[in-house]
Amino acid sequence: MSPSGSKKPLTILHTNDFHNRLTPEQYDSLHSLFTGLPEPRLLLDAGDAGGSTNVTFRIAGEPILDRMSDLGYSAMTVGNRDFHVSRLGLRSKLFRAQFPILCANIRPSKVRLAGSEPSRDDPLADSLARDEPAIRSHVVLEIDNWRVLVFGLTVPMVTERMWERKLSAYIFDPPLRAAERILPRLIERVKPDLTIALTHIGLRLDRELAATNLGVDLIIGGHSHETLPEGERMGDSLIVQAGSHGRYAGIVEAQLADGRPMLKARIATL
Repeated sequence: MSPSGSKKPLTILHTNDFHNRLTPEQYDSLHSLFTGLPEPRLLLDAGDAGGSTNVTFRIAGEPILDRMSDLGYSAMTVGNRDFHVSRLGLRSKLFRAQFPILCANIRPSKVRLAGSEPSRDDPLADSLARDEPAIRSHVVLEIDNWRVLVFGLTVPMVTERMWERKLSAYIFDPPLRAAERILPRLIERVKPDLTIALTHIGLRLDRELAATNLGVDLIIGGHSHETLPEGERMGDSLIVQAGSHGRYAGIVEAQLADGRPMLKARIATL
């Protein structure tokens, strides 16, 4: 990593809960907003991009993911509407994304590791075992002189205690337990300048995640459709969320001071 003084400020544009309602006008507004930001910059989404329900899916995929790919998204976390219990359904919902899809607390239903609690494969691995689609626990983004660790968490849709587990190809572990299990090792391995939790677990659980003091600098949330004009600070974490249905986008400006990221948030109307 480069010395703090050599890093330009990093700007992060974030969205969540489109629910397939990215109109041409909103697309143009988002494109102009993103390309008008100073470099280096990132574009991230906190899930529920598509228009399918929790149980339906389009074989041809979600067209909004093509538009998001064109916009230059760097990563998206899995939302509850982006999930399906079958491999075909999940792949159909996500395959059109030309950017990483993140979720650290999902695993194939047949995967169990040693210990009392079922878990996913090596959390430092790139993807969800050998299953399809390739959902990663995290991604490391090298942009300008910044090293940014982004990991994903999703509200549990099928758990070990549900009867639906017998029908599902996937199981979700509790998101906060997954974060506690893998994040310290990830931070030790990656040594990031900025650690981002890209979550679709709702504001209440985002606050609980911040309270764990696991080293998360920025929590970009979704699911509860909150609009946080300047974000919400808890301990060393800043929580942000940008409403829903493409009405808003959030902007976070990050700069390093004495090796620590200093973050400032605002909301823009699309």
